[in-house]
Amino acid sequence: MRLSILWLFLIVAPAVTQQAAAYPIESNQIKVIDGDTITAGGKTIHLLGFIAPEVQSAQCQAERDLGVKASRRMRDLISAGGLDYSPVPCACPTTLLGKWACTLARTCGALKAKGRDVGQILMAEGLAVPFSCEGMQCPKAPKPWCKT
Repeated sequence: MRLSILWLFLIVAPAVTQQAAAYPIESNQIKVIDGDTITAGGKTIHLLGFIAPEVQSAQCQAERDLGVKASRRMRDLISAGGLDYSPVPCACPTTLLGKWACTLARTCGALKAKGRDVGQILMAEGLAVPFSCEGMQCPKAPKPWCKT
């Protein structure tokens, strides 16, 4: 019995330790990388539930232009304050959580601005699209910004 409890703790604990209640964060503690990625506390954080167009690795000019707008909007939301951040487990096997092999060394999380999820705001404004992972795997990210 004792061994099975220890085994359960070793498997579940890594995922549980990444989850935490939302806590307030000041706008000056956050740097915007792009529309769905920020840095805070020395960590790169991918915000979950949506994906925004890229700026640096854009596949076309339309994606780059929309990526600039999404990044600017994220900066505006953050600078307005009233922020709450929640760490969220990244979608990868628990043995890789927090490691380079898991989402390219990113930490995952959720950010709210004045009680509203920033991803929901960007999606409502046409600056992002929904994107979520199922279980421990992520599908290929949608890239609707470049028409081929």
